[in-house]
Amino acid sequence: MAKTEVKSIEVRPYMPGELAKLYQVSHPTILRWIKGLGDKVGKRDGQYYTTKQVEIIFEELGLPKTIYF
Repeated sequence: MAKTEVKSIEVRPYMPGELAKLYQVSHPTILRWIKGLGDKVGKRDGQYYTTKQVEIIFEELGLPKTIYF
């Protein structure tokens, strides 16, 4: 039987590329998903989404499933 390690996901500022890795999708895909949320998320502050924006993204898209076997 394989051992399963579940890694927790920290709510902190993330760059789009980091979010793409968490959701296991491409950079353009995560940007399209976030754009689809409309004004709920708002614009990034520089290269990062703020902690509050990340909370909204996690609520709207669901928590990323980062599971290692």
